[in-house]
Amino acid sequence: MDIAEVAKRSGVPASTLRFYEEKGLITSVGRRGLRRLFGANVLERLALVALGRSAGFSLDEIARMLGADGRPQIDRKLLADKAEELDSSIRKLTAMRDGLRHAAVCSAPSHMECPTFRRLLGLAASGVNGGRDKKQSPQKRQPNKALVRTSR
Repeated sequence: MDIAEVAKRSGVPASTLRFYEEKGLITSVGRRGLRRLFGANVLERLALVALGRSAGFSLDEIARMLGADGRPQIDRKLLADKAEELDSSIRKLTAMRDGLRHAAVCSAPSHMECPTFRRLLGLAASGVNGGRDKKQSPQKRQPNKALVRTSR
């Protein structure tokens, strides 16, 4: 199938398909004139790339999981680490959502007088919600109990 058909069926622009080929994520099998041709498995590989991107993997990480023979060679530890990272993000976002909901209905005369809002401010200022802890490995990350309490 030529690049235009792949783009149409996958919803991935031709420019992205060319970039993915450059990165080794997909491989063309030949050309018809100036158009690249791809094998039938390209749509499945593109679906794997989309799944990886949705989970937050970089293109380089995804490329390492897609074998040259067309079959995935997925690192299970990398999947487990990414799941832990997602769990951490979910905990932080849930705590932030709950804190914001509380602040929206808080009866304190000012948000600055609300203990829950002040706790959120302190956590944000210390970098807990700002992403500064990304260098820490997923195994060492612990849920922040102060964040979890903000929903009360």
